[in-house]
Formats: sequence, structure tokens, C-alpha cells
Amino acid sequence: MPMTEQATGAHHPQPRPRSGGHQSAPETVTGAQSLIRSLEEVGADTVFGIPGGTILPAYDPLMDSTRVRHVLVRHEQGAGHAATGYAQATGKVGVCMATSGPGATNLVTPIADANMDSVPLVAITGQVVSAAIGTDAFQEADIVGITMPITKHSFLVTKGEDIPRVIAEAFHIASTGRPGPVLVDIPKDILQKKTTFSWPPVLDLPGYRPVTKPHAKQIREAAKLITSAKRPVLYVGGGVQKSGATAELKVLAELTGAPVTTTLMALGAFPDSHPLHVGMPGMHGSVTAVTALQKADLIVALGARFDDRVTGKLDSFAPHAKIVHADIDPAEIGKNRVADVPIVGDAREVIADLVQAVQKEHAEGHKGDYTAWWKDLSRWRETYPLGYDLPDDGSLSPQQVIERIGALAPENTIFAAGVGQHQMWAAHFIQYDKPASWLNSGGAGTMGYAVPAAMGAKAGAPERTVWAVDGDGCFQMTNQELTTCALNNIPIKVAIINNGALGMVRQWQTLFYNQRYSNTVLHSGPDDVNPQAKGTRVPDFVKLAEAMGCVGLRCESPEDLDKVIEEANAINDRPVVVDFIVHEDAMVWPMVAAGTSNDEIMAARDVRPDFGDNEDD
Repeated sequence: MPMTEQATGAHHPQPRPRSGGHQSAPETVTGAQSLIRSLEEVGADTVFGIPGGTILPAYDPLMDSTRVRHVLVRHEQGAGHAATGYAQATGKVGVCMATSGPGATNLVTPIADANMDSVPLVAITGQVVSAAIGTDAFQEADIVGITMPITKHSFLVTKGEDIPRVIAEAFHIASTGRPGPVLVDIPKDILQKKTTFSWPPVLDLPGYRPVTKPHAKQIREAAKLITSAKRPVLYVGGGVQKSGATAELKVLAELTGAPVTTTLMALGAFPDSHPLHVGMPGMHGSVTAVTALQKADLIVALGARFDDRVTGKLDSFAPHAKIVHADIDPAEIGKNRVADVPIVGDAREVIADLVQAVQKEHAEGHKGDYTAWWKDLSRWRETYPLGYDLPDDGSLSPQQVIERIGALAPENTIFAAGVGQHQMWAAHFIQYDKPASWLNSGGAGTMGYAVPAAMGAKAGAPERTVWAVDGDGCFQMTNQELTTCALNNIPIKVAIINNGALGMVRQWQTLFYNQRYSNTVLHSGPDDVNPQAKGTRVPDFVKLAEAMGCVGLRCESPEDLDKVIEEANAINDRPVVVDFIVHEDAMVWPMVAAGTSNDEIMAARDVRPDFGDNEDD
């Protein structure tokens, strides 16, 4: 739940001037100048936004700042997702800025998205003048009220002298504990009036004390369960990446020898290529990962939240497993599945302490024997590997396209995905061996996420190649930010997996609605000039890319696939868009149908795995 301003608080060190030193003498400035100075002092180096009437005073001193770069986006939703991509790629707080009314409400989707995925974000919005609040003034919206359910906290600034403190508190709240979005709403008159600025401010957050250090007794209990279990699984969520605990995780996994499954939000937290990695769990997870959780006698959940896409029908999930649940957010523990050993703490500290506790158990002669468990896991992994069939008509397979993009990408490439089939294929067929290399909208499932998130990631990590893997449906929601990329020297690469349809919805219509394709076809209309052409052709994505200052390429044949990808990889002075025309009937497998038990996983269409319990296949 969001906090009231009176009930906020901190036990962490107070923010200090970036140059160090003591409290600066108060200076007389405008509220707008105080805002920009505060952003500089908290270390914000990039802001994504669009000016408008009420936020306009802030844009004047922003023009003079040498420490804060502003990226003028084409839509506020793009600003929010770009700030999220920036935060996910860099580990820093992402910042977006918008005017009041529709400018602010256009940030609601990316704020909700960041809240679901625990992304540190500060959204700054202008508000109508203080005297007009509550009068339905022009471009007024109660953005604090609107965002209260989807932020860690929302501030309405009522006094100019509060601006430094509020900005420092916003960044502190966004980046500590379980990260998340914070909104700062500032009326236009507060930005215009004279006020005082000094740094650092004194934070006033008496009710905000995230617990980072786990309880030693709970750690000991967890270690005993790990060493006594026969079929343990380390169930790793996005919190492990957020806390920078990937090195500790690798030590724990190798120390225990337990299988590791990484959620959609955790891909890269543990190397895909590691022999202990059994894949991604969930509705479209690997057969081995889903089955490992179902048949486990112990699940050690680290920074994960037992969401419905992982558990399937909740009352049938992992029926024989004891649960160790470690999370920095106590509200997540026991929310969906009761924990036998609850551990509140930061994942990095939890895992580091677990390593020591397990080592102590080993030293005392207590070591788990998982030989029979790995025999089962290896059999499932060999029998039901991830794979796909190439189309009979010789057209491009979307899985093949994505697999080759991953294989040919330069080292340290960041991949951002939209939402739908292409997202699942990108999760399966690109190998993620490093953290902060996979960005996607996991909790909210926001179509249109990929292009602006890739833009933000590239702005934050300009030395890394960034590929956005998008669908022709998702791409048409936020592609205008390619103009932003072209004009701001942010050369991302976009792969449009163009099957001419809203692919995941179409897959459900194929499986559950008797192939009645109601409103999922994107490529045809009453005056379709070329009904034989595959994929979406209106708009023509190559021409659209070129119109926005990007290089536009198209690939329709497997024979041209590597050549076109390599051509895209070689262009680094402009954004590149590649329109991959793929077969429309490809489906995402494995699959657990919504509302069913994970025991009913389908490895492929009409193929239910035979696990041959306690038998050799």
C-alpha cells in the first residue's frame, strides 16, 4: 500500500552532495531551479519527457543543466517505458517527466508496469496552480489519487522549500527495499515562486525501514531443509537481479548442487548455459522447469512471488513441497503460498548467509544426495527439450529468426521484448548468461513496451548493442519513439516478428475458440491491395522506418536470414528496423492452459509428457 507522506521514513544514510562536503548555504532560486538542482544532486543524468503548460517552468532551467540530459519523446508512455528500460539496464533510478492532465495520465501505464516489475522509477508531473486544484481546471487530473495504488508512494508538493527533500526521498524510496515507482506532482505556481535551495536535505521518513538483513534462525532452518531434501529446486525471481545477487546465487547453486529455475523476470540471473539450470518455469516454461517444481519436495524461492503464470492452478501447485520463501517485501511472503520458512531480507544478504549456513551443515556431515533427482531431471531434459518445427512451405520460422538474432548478436547485447508469442520465443531461444541482458514487461504484460524500453536501455548503456524483439501488433503501439531514437543518436535495433496477427491471442483462438479469428488479423482490410502478401503490410514497416530516420530492412526467406541480421548488426550510426515476415501459424510451446494445473503441461500440440515416474524411458 502507498504510504501517506506523514508515515514515510528511512534508516539508510542521508543523501549527500555528489562532491561530498557539508550542508550548502541556502540559495534563493525558483522552485523549478530547485527541482533541476535536486535532480543533479541525486545523480539523475537522463530524463525522458515532454513539456507542457504546467511543467513548462521546469524546462527553462533544465536547458542550462550540464549534468542532466533530457530526451524529448513523442508520447509520455514512451517516456515512462524508456525510464524503465534505462533503470533495468543500468540499475539506477529511471526518471520521466510530463505535464498535468493527459500528460500525467499517459504515464499511468508505464508506472503500473514498473510497479508490477519492481523497477525504480521517479515520475515528475506538473500540476495546475495550487488555487485551482479541485476546480476541474484546464488539464487538471488528480494524478496522486490516480497513481496511489500503483506506486510505492506519491507526493504532492505544496511548498517550494520541500522540493529538495521530496526529490531525495523519492529517489531513496524508489531504489531501496523492494524497488518501485514514486510520483512527484508539483503545482505550476510552486515551480514559479522563489524559494530556497540547500543540499543535502534531511529526510523525514519515520515509517519506512526496509528489512535487508535476514533472521539468522530462519537461515539455519532453510539450510537444514536444503541439506535434508531429496528433490529441492532453487526458484529464482527478479529480486535476485534487483539486489545484484547473481554471483552469490551461483555460489549457492554450485555448493548445493540443486537445480535452478529462473522466472521470466530473472533470465540471466543464473547462466542459461550452466548445467544446473533447468529452464524457465510457468505457463510457457520448459517441461523440465515446470515439472521440477511440481515434483519437488522443497522449493527455495528467492526474490520470486509465486504469481499465477508460474503456479498455474494454485491449489495443485507443487503439492509435496515445503517452501522456503525469501523476499525483501514481507507482503509477498505467504500471499499466494504459505511458507514453511519465511525469510524477510535482501536477496544478496539472504543468499550470502545461506551459503555460510549450508557450508556449516556440510561441515557437520549433513549433505543432500540429489542423485536420483538429477536422474529424473536429466531424463526430462533429454526427452522434452525446447524446440520448434520449420514451416512446410519454406517460409521463415519466428523461433529460428529469434534464435539467429541471439546467436549473431555482439557480446553483452541487451534484448528487450514486447508482449506475446515473440516475448516467449525470445525468452526460450536466446541464451542469457549475464544479468541485465533481458528486459521485458513481466507482470503487467504491456504491449508497446519494447521500443521505448530499448531506447532507454541504449541511452543508459550506449556502449552495448540493444535489440528490441517486437511483434507487428506491439510495434504499432509505440513505434513513434524511433523518431526520438533517430534524432537523439540512440541507435537501437528492432526485429519485428511480423506474422500479420495478434499472435498470442490468435494462438488462444486456435486452441480454445475453434479457430474463429475475431479481430486478431492485422494484415488485411476491405481494400487489401495484395491479399497474397504474408504479414502486416499496412503500414509498410520498411517505409515507416525510413520515414522516421531509421534504416529499414525486410527478410522473407531463411536463405537471407543471417545476411540481413549481420547487416543490421553492422549499422551503428542510426536505428535499424528489420521486418521479418514469418509464418502465422507458429505457436508457443510448451504451454499450461490458463486455470489448469501445471501437471497438465503440453510439450507441443496434442503432446502431453509422459514422466515415467520412477521408470527409465
